[in-house]
Amino acid sequence: MALTILFGGFLLLLVIGAPLAVALGLAGSLAILDAQLGILSVPTNVYAGIAKYPLLAIPVFILAGLIFERAGVAKQLVTFASSIVGAKNGGLAVVAILVCMVMGGISGSGPADAAAVATVMIPSMHKAGYPKPFSASVIAAAAATAILIPPSVAFIIYSVLVPQASVPALFAAGMVPGILAGLSLLAPTIWLSRKHGFGLKDAGPRPPFWRSLRQAIWGLLAPVIILGGLRTGAFTPTEAAVVAVFYGLAVGVFVYRSLTWRELYEVLAEAAEMSAVVLLIIALSSVFAWAGSTMGAFDRVAALAIEGVGSEVLVLLLLNLALLALGMVLDAVSIFLILLPLLTPIMTAFHWDPVWFGVMLTMNLAIGQFTPPMAVNLMVTTRVAGISMESTVRWVLWMVAAMLCALVLVTFVPELALWLPRKLGYL
Repeated sequence: MALTILFGGFLLLLVIGAPLAVALGLAGSLAILDAQLGILSVPTNVYAGIAKYPLLAIPVFILAGLIFERAGVAKQLVTFASSIVGAKNGGLAVVAILVCMVMGGISGSGPADAAAVATVMIPSMHKAGYPKPFSASVIAAAAATAILIPPSVAFIIYSVLVPQASVPALFAAGMVPGILAGLSLLAPTIWLSRKHGFGLKDAGPRPPFWRSLRQAIWGLLAPVIILGGLRTGAFTPTEAAVVAVFYGLAVGVFVYRSLTWRELYEVLAEAAEMSAVVLLIIALSSVFAWAGSTMGAFDRVAALAIEGVGSEVLVLLLLNLALLALGMVLDAVSIFLILLPLLTPIMTAFHWDPVWFGVMLTMNLAIGQFTPPMAVNLMVTTRVAGISMESTVRWVLWMVAAMLCALVLVTFVPELALWLPRKLGYL
């Protein structure tokens, strides 16, 4: 009965429109009551769920991403990338992808990356002859690399839920797959641009290289400082987030002079709101996870899945399909919190490397961020472009297919994810 309440109650609450945090916490609490596990375990698990040092990095990285977005770093990076690529056929679309990848190395959040780049790129791409649905699709897909290229909020949460995978190892493991995912988008972007003649209109003179480099160097140095400090041991991932915030403040206030006190207050308020939502979901999901693991529900479901399917390759394929489907309707953080208690026993049973497993899961969820109907990145870019999500489908499916090819490579060639952390001594 308790297991029925746990899973059935959770699904019922979601169907009737309850917020995810409420559905997780309430279903877990009712199951604990029914199983007589002690109601005092609820507040204990709520506190224990967020009283973890690595989670301190989440609100600070969210703040860092918002500061860099408002500081105008994306605009300077676009100018610099344009000076390299030029305004040739498909050139601005390639610039958008490259800038999204660099911004992903600062923000760690797909929607924040999409908002920053779309605001700058979509008007200039439209002027150069790119349809807004195409531009929105390219930027939404490229922004999804933000949760793969370190620093990544998704990797921090995964490391808390799966302690065998450290944050530095996950950051290193996400680098090659993240770059591979971004580069995979270049093929359909360039092909579609040339096939339909996008970008042939006059987009203005090519920016001078050295001047644009001087302006963009502050944004380019951000991921170097963050990742370099982590590699040398100068600071932990949590401390790296604090360094990123103060570096972003220095760039926005003293270098670009684009951050006012009013804007800084708005950034702090928005970061606090976003962080509160994420941490509330984490806190209440701990109740759900504790109830399920204490009653042995997750182990039983995992055992049934392994016995029913048997083949390791088939399990991997089905797992990827399920994650892709869930990624269309839920965000990465929510999926991790709901599914990882169930997936960890499967990972252990097949002796999969937890670092590679985390990268593979995150890559699935990255694809979900720009796959309709509930693609969070695509919601952001279509809102900036002032278009409907339906108008992007004919373009965005090409991007989905391209990144799926990269996912297949990472799934069946684990060394793509594990080579760098091994080289750096994290594994």
